[in-house]
Amino acid sequence: MLEELEAALSRAEAGLEALIDQADATSETKRRRRNNRGALPAHLERIEQVVDIEDKQCACCGGDLHVIGEDVTERLDVVPTIFRVLVTRRPRYGCRGCDEGGVTQAPAPSFIVDQGLPTDALVAQVIVARYADHLPLYRQAQIYARQGIDLDRATLADWVGRVGWWLTPLRAHLLAELRSSVKLFADETRMPVLAPGTGKTKTGQLWAYARDDRPWGGTAPPAVVYMYATGRGGEHPIDHLGDFAGVLQVDGYAGYNEIKRRNGATLAFCLLHARRKFYDFREKEPVAAEVLRRFSAIYKIEATLRGKSPERRFEGRQLMLKPLFDDLRDYLSKNLGRFSTKGKMAEAINYTLNHWQQLTYCLLDGRVELDTNTVERSIRPIALSRRNSLFAGSDAGADNWSVIASLLETCKLSDVDPLAWLTTTLQKLAAGHSNKDLDSLMPWHFPKIAGRNAPS
Repeated sequence: MLEELEAALSRAEAGLEALIDQADATSETKRRRRNNRGALPAHLERIEQVVDIEDKQCACCGGDLHVIGEDVTERLDVVPTIFRVLVTRRPRYGCRGCDEGGVTQAPAPSFIVDQGLPTDALVAQVIVARYADHLPLYRQAQIYARQGIDLDRATLADWVGRVGWWLTPLRAHLLAELRSSVKLFADETRMPVLAPGTGKTKTGQLWAYARDDRPWGGTAPPAVVYMYATGRGGEHPIDHLGDFAGVLQVDGYAGYNEIKRRNGATLAFCLLHARRKFYDFREKEPVAAEVLRRFSAIYKIEATLRGKSPERRFEGRQLMLKPLFDDLRDYLSKNLGRFSTKGKMAEAINYTLNHWQQLTYCLLDGRVELDTNTVERSIRPIALSRRNSLFAGSDAGADNWSVIASLLETCKLSDVDPLAWLTTTLQKLAAGHSNKDLDSLMPWHFPKIAGRNAPS
C-alpha cells in the first residue's frame, strides 16, 4: 500500500510540473501574439489603389512586359469625423375640393432631446466619448468649436442628464438580472461630488457589482452595474442586491459582512489582495519573495483550468492546488515568529492566515475565482474618468454617471460597440419602446463587434 501511495504521489508531482511548463509556454505564446502588430482586421473596408509603371516595354528587347506577380501592403487609414445637418421636411396636405378634411401631415420623428439640436447619434457620440473614452465635456466642446459648432458644456451636460433619465429603467433591469445570479463580484471606489453651496467636494462611493461566468463555462451573459451611494456602510450592498444569497467575491472589506449576516450570502476573498501585501518586500525579504513564488505557481496551475466546468475545476484544484495552498499556510505559520508583531511582514502574514477560509474558498467551489480581477477591471474605467473630470457636479450627476457607465461597460464585457448599441437604443427609446420589453435592449442581445469574439 505504501509503495502504491508513493507511486501515485510521484505521478501527481510529475503532472504538476508538466502543467506548470504548459502554463509557461501558453503565457509565452500569448506574449508573442500580443506583440504582433502586422494584422489588420478583416472586417474593415479595403480601398485599393494600384501603383503601376508607365512604360510597359522591356528595356532590353522592347517586347511587352507581362504581370508575373505583385507586392501588396496594407496601411490603416482614418476618415475624420464629419458633421452634417439632418434636414427634415414634412409636407402638409389639404383638400381643395372641400373644407372638412383639414390639414394632414406625417408626425415628426422622435428624438431623445426633443425640440433640440442633436440627433440621437450625436447624443450617443457625446455620451460614449465622455463615459467610455473618458473625454470631459469641456474638451468635447473645444473639439466642436474647431469645426465652428458652438456647443457649451452646459448644453452637453443637459444631454447627459436626459440620457441618464432614459437609461435608468435599463440599469434597474440589469441590476435585477444580477440579483438572480449564483455568484457575483463586488468592489467600491470613491466618487468626489460637488457639495451644493460650499464650493467644495464631498466623497461619495460608487459600488460595482459584476458577473462573469465564462471562466467556468457559465451561460449567463457578463455584466456590471454601478450604484452611487453617499457612503460606504454595509447597508448599501443590502439596498443594492436585495435578497441576493449566492457567492459574493470581494476584497475583504468588512462592509460586506452585513449581506452575509442578513441574507446568508457566502463571502469569498481576493487572493491578489493577500499577495499585494508581500509585494513591496520582495527584494529585501526572502520570505516575501518565496511567498510570491508560491502564489505564482498557484496561478500557473489555475490557468490550465480556465474555461473548464465547475466540477472539473473543483477536482483539478483539489488535486493540484490544495497541496500548494496547504504548503503555503504551513510556510507562513512557520515564519511568522521571525518578524516583529507590529511590522508589515507580520501584518501581511496575519492577514493571510486570519482570512484563510475566505481566501481559499475557491478550493470548495469551482465557480469561484482566485481573485476579484473581474470587478477591479470594471473599476479602472471609473477611476480614469474620475481623474479626467475630477468630480461629479451633484448627487444626481453621480447617479447619472453610474447609470450610463453600467450600460457602456456591460457593452464592453459583451464585446459590443458601445456607440452602435447606444445609438440604436436611444432611437428605440425615443420611438416609444415598451418598458415591458427592456430585456431585448440589453447589450448581450446586440451584434458583437465584427471579426471579434468575447473572451472566454
